[in-house]
This record gives sequence, C-alpha cells and structure tokens, in this order.
Amino acid sequence: MAAGPTTAEKSGASKSRGPAERSSGPGTRNRRFRVPAPRLLLVAFGVLALVVGGVWALYGSTWFRVERVKTSGTRVLTAREVEAVAAVPLGAPLVTVDTEAIEARLKGAFPRIESIDVVRSWPHGIGLKVTERQPVLLVEKGGKFTEVDSTGTRFATVDTAPRGVPRLVLDSAASPSLRRFGADRLLREAVRVRGELPAEIARDTRVVRVTSYDSVTLELTGGRTVFWGSSEHGPAKARVLTALMKAAPKAGHFDVSAPTAPASSGS
Repeated sequence: MAAGPTTAEKSGASKSRGPAERSSGPGTRNRRFRVPAPRLLLVAFGVLALVVGGVWALYGSTWFRVERVKTSGTRVLTAREVEAVAAVPLGAPLVTVDTEAIEARLKGAFPRIESIDVVRSWPHGIGLKVTERQPVLLVEKGGKFTEVDSTGTRFATVDTAPRGVPRLVLDSAASPSLRRFGADRLLREAVRVRGELPAEIARDTRVVRVTSYDSVTLELTGGRTVFWGSSEHGPAKARVLTALMKAAPKAGHFDVSAPTAPASSGS
C-alpha cells in the first residue's frame, strides 16, 4: 500500500500555491461584464438619433425660429429706428442669428449707443438691450449743440439743448494752454471737473468756462460763480465748496482753487 503524503508535504503543497490559485473559487472568480452586440447597436443608434434630432430642431424645424424682436433701454433713440438698423432676420433659425454683426451695425449707425447687447430669447425672440451715452456737457456752435459724455466723447449734435446739461465754453484762444494741451485735452479737463461736482451744485451749473488748463470757472443759477482752478483735487474742492455755500448762502462768488484756503465774496 502506498503511503499517503506526510504532514510536511501537505504543508509545502499549500504554501506553493500562488495568489491566483488561492483566490480562485466558485464564489470569487472574476467575471467580465459584456454588453451584447445588439444592445450596443441600439445605444449607438439612440445617441445618433438624439444628435440628428437636435440639429434638425435647431436648424430645420419651425420650433426655434425668430418671430419677434424686443428693444429696451432707449431714451433718445426709438425702438423702431434701432430695429430697422439691426435688421434681425425674421423667420431664420434662432441659432444662426449673427449677434456680433447686429451689434456692429448698431454701433456704426448710432454713435449715441454706448453699448448694445444682442441676446437670444428662446424659443422665438431676439432682445436688443441698448445703453445710450448720457451728455454731461454741451458745445454750442452755429445754433446747434454737440453732446459730450463722461469720457469726453462727442457723440451727437442736436438742435435743442437737453435740460440740465451745462454748456462748455472754451475761452482759451489766447492761452498757452491751448497750444500746449489742445482743445480735446481742455475738454476732458472740463468733463472731469463736471464729474466731481456734488449733485445739487451740478444741477445749478449752467456754464463750465475754461480759460486755461488751471483756470476753470463755473457759472451757476442766480448769477453765482465758482472759481475751480484746475481739475486737480476735485473731491476736496467739492467738499469745501459745499461747506462754503452753506456757511455763506448769500455769497455771489466762491473760490476753491486752493481747497485749503477757500474764499467767498459778494452778496
């Protein structure tokens, strides 16, 4: 009778088994998940159908076509003239509308427009959101008024002066400042001064007179004048002028060119 394996042999055989042999078993075998080929084809067909359907809905169907245009934000311009220049293609697929081209057309036709946003309003609309430039000064010439915005840009000429906007008068023909800085630089200095004025004083300002770079005078209602000097230290001058007017409400002339030594006179 053949002798069976000894205890040592059994132990050695057990140790010689590799990790794969030890881990393998009826309940621990790795199983690979395989999708049947017909199911893969169905998934691929479904994805393709969604893509084709989406493209058709955007470009070929009548579901997402331009049916209306809405303009907002206009003050001087009218919605009708803005929409006429915008020339939004009614009936075209909404996705194909060239919004950048519309913006370019509007800015080219209307310098009054500071910014324009052309937005798609799904499923059938285009929105034109207009921001117009606001005049802060007027330059009068030949009975007409050129509007100037807060950046010093001349953007429109009108027959009637807008209410509450002061006129700019450049009395600098004989001043070295005109030759040194030029009319555009002096205009920007006047705009800067206008922008520093407190709201209540700005409302009363009728004329901003520029004689030179460091000689700006404000002409207010009631015959009052303010010698502002240069555009430097604007916030300090604004605070001093407000306090000075409260302290001397009947004064006719105020000097804040040196804000540390302001003065008032007249009555």
